[in-house]
Amino acid sequence: MASTDIASSSGMKPIEEMETVVVRFCGDSGDGMQLAGTQFTNVSAAFGNDVSTLPDFPAEIRAPAGSLSGVSGFQISFSSKDIFTPGDEVDTLVAMNPAALKTNLADLKRGGTLIVNEDAFDKSNLSKAGYEGNPLDDEEALAGYRLFKVPMSRLTKDALAELDISQREAMRCKNFFALGLVYWLYNRDSRPTEEWVNKKFAKLPVIAEANIRALKGGRNYGDSTEAFTVHYSVPKAELPPGKYRKITGNEALAMGLATIAKLSNKTLLYSGYPITPASDILHELSKLKNFSVKTFQAEDEIAAMSAAVGAAFGGELSVTASSGPGICLKGEAMGLGVITELPMVIIDVQRGGPSTGLPTKTEQSDLLLAMFGRNGESPLPIIAPATPADCFAMAQEAMRIAVEHMTPVILLSDGYIANGAEPWRIPPIGDLKPIRFDHPAGVEDGETFQPYSRDENLVRPWVVPGTPGLEHRIGGLEKSNITGNVSYDADNHHNMTLLRAKKVKMIANRLPDQDVHGPKSGDLIVVSWGGTFGSVRTAVNQAIADGKSVAHAHIRYLNPFPNNLGDILSQYEQVLVPELNMGQLRLLLRNEFLVDAKGLNKIKGKPFLVSEISEKIDAMLAG
Repeated sequence: MASTDIASSSGMKPIEEMETVVVRFCGDSGDGMQLAGTQFTNVSAAFGNDVSTLPDFPAEIRAPAGSLSGVSGFQISFSSKDIFTPGDEVDTLVAMNPAALKTNLADLKRGGTLIVNEDAFDKSNLSKAGYEGNPLDDEEALAGYRLFKVPMSRLTKDALAELDISQREAMRCKNFFALGLVYWLYNRDSRPTEEWVNKKFAKLPVIAEANIRALKGGRNYGDSTEAFTVHYSVPKAELPPGKYRKITGNEALAMGLATIAKLSNKTLLYSGYPITPASDILHELSKLKNFSVKTFQAEDEIAAMSAAVGAAFGGELSVTASSGPGICLKGEAMGLGVITELPMVIIDVQRGGPSTGLPTKTEQSDLLLAMFGRNGESPLPIIAPATPADCFAMAQEAMRIAVEHMTPVILLSDGYIANGAEPWRIPPIGDLKPIRFDHPAGVEDGETFQPYSRDENLVRPWVVPGTPGLEHRIGGLEKSNITGNVSYDADNHHNMTLLRAKKVKMIANRLPDQDVHGPKSGDLIVVSWGGTFGSVRTAVNQAIADGKSVAHAHIRYLNPFPNNLGDILSQYEQVLVPELNMGQLRLLLRNEFLVDAKGLNKIKGKPFLVSEISEKIDAMLAG
């Protein structure tokens, strides 16, 4: 991390220039930490920094106030260079109460800035957090940090004293006081947040004024108090030219799906049931009804999946989404999509399991569920985006594969990708491509329509119901090849099972080759998928910079694998597969390519730290 002293624009306090900074806001789930973090992200992205975020919140809708389990946090890394992760260590930690301090202090780097709301460190909150005494008075324990005890609650009330609002309403603004202070600390422009507040509370002007006064109160405190002797500046990043916006993974999925529908002149039907962390896909798509999008909130996961099958049968672009528990419930109707060979996209935003598990924490433990979690032999294509912004393109890719190969497709996102945010370069319209599809319009005189006739890719026709002359039976019973008639014949079932599997396998012929970052052969290749991309890429870049023979292959196509993947793996002495599970991709790679892949596995509901992967790389290279 580079830093340089430059003159302050105000002439009062010096500004120190930094390359990359990691900030974390943390407090009760009702303290507005997600909002504060999101606003800081928006302002930093608008300024031109590269950003990467990690929201972290409790599973309970409103956990007990002041409890350790109720702490909500939002971490953002913003930089003047290209970054891939929200950071390993925190530079500035804002803790709104004792529980937030206790659960987050270990992540603050030595010498980092610690800002606490000292008003919240009363006897009751200290007891709830398990403190016997006030940690802010323990000079030895906090000696390694730059501690700033700020009476945020009192200062917020003082800033809003002239407004006709209740004390409770005033206290809800203290997150904006903290945000204003951090804006001052890192020389951020608060005007975009003020504009957002005025728009958000246009019908409640006193509330808008309260939040803006709190925001300005935090800025003024940083500028006027003698405690803060310096603040910091992070210059703009040198990103490729283009128009950018901040985007989360779930937002990008919704936009990608709406885009492919609009380009293809097709209606998109999304059927879903609310479940964390997939619900925002439904929320975002429901806003896009003017772009050929229809949304349906079903009564349960089974109904949502069945509706998706029905929409595909009706000739529309069909999507459903859930997380692991919901995917289990969808399994039977997914099998119906397999045997009817209808195109649809099934999104699984993975979270910690099993059962309800860790609803708000990330994991990668549904890969084998996607591969094998249905009755019978029912293979499906599986793809996975690498980053939040990558979800835009991969949502379109999933639908393209589904329609062009007449099959359900599973897209595996995860909680880290879904809720995380980064700058997204809005693509030129000319770079976006519609889906190729062909609904048969009829048959020649004297011919009989054959609903399971196949082209060179084993793809059957996609018929819109009601097309004259193309009437046929469809359902969950096994079909006779070519005619589609119900068949209980043993040889036919054997043949149809092989045909469906071969069709999925042949998709590999239209996939792009797997790319490799780093040397094309060498001592070690690190293979990743999903949300582990950023930490793995950063660790491999560090290893390459240190002169080590290490490469990185990030797999987006998990079934079938790209045709050249086996050849790539054979060019390296060792293979490392970091995963947020017990080794699911590793199992598939060992089975498919007979490669002695080693695993690095973490199942804590948190993404990998770069240091964790770097340590494993060094250990494997050292033998």
